[in-house]
Amino acid sequence: MRWSQFDVARQRASIRLPDPAETTMPPPEGSFVPDGADLGIRGISALVTPSADFYRIDTALVVPVIEPARWSLKVTGLVDREVEITFEELLALPLVERHITLACVSNTVGGDLTGTARWLGWPVRELLARAGVRPGADMVLSRSVDGFTAGTPLEALTDGRDSLLAVGMNGEPLPVEHGFPVRLVVPGLYGFVSATKWVEELTVTRFADDTAYWSTRGWSERGPVKTSSRIDVPRPNASIPAGRVVVGGVAWAQHRGVAGVDVRVDGGAWQPATLARPISADTWCQYAATLELAAGPHTVQSRAVDRAGGIQSEAFVDPAPDGAEGLHTVTFTVTQAPELPSTTRGTGPGARERQA
Repeated sequence: MRWSQFDVARQRASIRLPDPAETTMPPPEGSFVPDGADLGIRGISALVTPSADFYRIDTALVVPVIEPARWSLKVTGLVDREVEITFEELLALPLVERHITLACVSNTVGGDLTGTARWLGWPVRELLARAGVRPGADMVLSRSVDGFTAGTPLEALTDGRDSLLAVGMNGEPLPVEHGFPVRLVVPGLYGFVSATKWVEELTVTRFADDTAYWSTRGWSERGPVKTSSRIDVPRPNASIPAGRVVVGGVAWAQHRGVAGVDVRVDGGAWQPATLARPISADTWCQYAATLELAAGPHTVQSRAVDRAGGIQSEAFVDPAPDGAEGLHTVTFTVTQAPELPSTTRGTGPGARERQA
């Protein structure tokens, strides 16, 4: 039975993932981070989010337990031929590893429902090519073993971006809560239309003919990720010693890529921040700016610019129905430097007595 109870930890531990046939950017030996991609500033989010810290948002009240040997994925619908693939067959294919940032549509401005991992998987477009997509299709309805569905634009799975049937996360088999044994990872789209965990079926169809889980609940159909940035340092309400103040964080615009980040203080002019070397258009970037600020309270904001020329919106918009907008704003205080005690000694008459 697919839902039988078994030692899932033992099953995961027994899996030996193959080496990737291809990687995004080979990191230096002993590291998972490519050169120049990490600014090394304390407090800024790690470029690669540890699996244990990766956000989890899904509809599963009970995490599905799936035995890899019993797992399979079917491709049905508007295809020339139905295709089915097993976990063993999937591991035997030339898998690729990509650094990809995922974001939840319910993430608020400045929120933490976004993260980056090293995903190992097989391109979905290769599986769809095996099935042969028929003309007129524009959506793939992915289905989880727990009944959840997501409607992904067909274009996002076939346009050359690194949409994956993922089997690995940060060098290990997927954690159970993140979709073990197989899940979808689609850069550039919010998870509610793309990131199906415990996936077991892909139905090639049309938006006009099928509706996914969240679309029936008032959320948008297509869900492209919006250009966004977050301030990680300084923290809200922090007290910072006088001197140079570092403002930094992360920015993302998956599939378009981040071209730059600007910061401004107290509603003043925008100033360009230093941007770390981007790993890819599908990965968030660290940024930082060093500012000279007078003592007292200050408010700082950030905005990202993507490679398509899009600028992060300043107008505040709630997450529903297609993602939050607005500028992350952080208020903090620069403290006055203490005055140094006087060390000057007198030299006139009576000085010796005053110094005794």
